[in-house]
Amino acid sequence: MVNGLSVLVLNQNYQPLNICRMRRAVVLLLMDKAEMIENGVGEIKTPTAIFPIPSIIRLHMLVRRPPVVKRLTRFEVFNRDHFTCQYCGRETRDLTLDHVIPRHQGGGHEWENVVGACIPCNHKKAGKTPREAGMKLRQRPYAPPSFFTVPYQYLRANQQWLKFIPQ
Repeated sequence: MVNGLSVLVLNQNYQPLNICRMRRAVVLLLMDKAEMIENGVGEIKTPTAIFPIPSIIRLHMLVRRPPVVKRLTRFEVFNRDHFTCQYCGRETRDLTLDHVIPRHQGGGHEWENVVGACIPCNHKKAGKTPREAGMKLRQRPYAPPSFFTVPYQYLRANQQWLKFIPQ
């Protein structure tokens, strides 16, 4: 879905609501449940009509949703850190979780104490704090916002979504 066949769905108030497949977005447009905000690349041709491929759609009806609480998972930590080692800055898929203050020194398993680290940096840091290991964090870990966030890999493929995504 990351290859351009994904569509950002906005709520009636222009807040990001979901990511859906292009086929579902076209159905919502044809049923007059949504309007197209941004064109994708290309068009869909049928024997009787031509439809532009949507990239961003907005629903006509407001969908009320409770606030999204992000669970602390490996993927969510790596996504928050943009799949980048928080010590050396290397972008890689081979990341490990690192507790900034090691658990045996009283550090908890919480958003503000967990970062993504490449394997060499994690081995170098071992069971020490960054100061003890002579390493510096690139950014302070934080809990992600409670609203809908778009996974990093989607934003790399869909730059036009950025104007609708809260930073």
